[in-house]
Amino acid sequence: GEAAFAHKGGMHVNAVQKVVRSYEHIDPASIGNVRRVLMSDLAGRSNIVMKAQELGFKITSETPELKEILARIKQLEHEGYEFEAAEASLALVIRKILRHREPPFKIEGYHVSIRRDRAMTVCQASVKVKVDGVVEHTIAEGDGPVNALDQALRSALVKFYPQLKTVRLADYKVRILNSGAGTEARTRVLIESTDGKDDWGTVGVHDNIIEASLQALADSLEYRLMKK
Repeated sequence: GEAAFAHKGGMHVNAVQKVVRSYEHIDPASIGNVRRVLMSDLAGRSNIVMKAQELGFKITSETPELKEILARIKQLEHEGYEFEAAEASLALVIRKILRHREPPFKIEGYHVSIRRDRAMTVCQASVKVKVDGVVEHTIAEGDGPVNALDQALRSALVKFYPQLKTVRLADYKVRILNSGAGTEARTRVLIESTDGKDDWGTVGVHDNIIEASLQALADSLEYRLMKK
């Protein structure tokens, strides 16, 4: 399967960089597979370099920002983030440190409400975003709080970035990180998005499931803009 040539530990990845056959008995491509470098709390400098190169960044073991990137990823992993299925969020972390660029938009605020109207439950979200100093405030309804938030956020941003019209949420997963905390538990949200051509995953973590969802949604749209 896809895990046959996956490498997670920093020592393993470093060895693969130096002598491929030390951990791979055959060329993955010879059987239709690919080498994968995974990011986790076991990751080292070699993991960062190989994964960043795989994501299209020009980086080497001598890149000055490498230490900062590794420290930031370790910090996020400690907070509950997981990047194995959220490489788009990982790419944004690396990009922000390497290129020191401001994000293409900033979420100034949001509000989500749920009300019962006779036999129907109505979910409504309002989002305020700022792009190049211009503030846009949009309200949308959806089939749930996350769907309403997704609709409102994209509606606000499409006015500035028409290419986001094709983006849609393909999958949504929630994991409780500290189940013993009950309703105060920390939540990790993983989102898979698509524009009809490519798929990408993003992650958000927060005590509030709506906030975690918004983080993942915002990363998804920012990553699509990064790809242009």
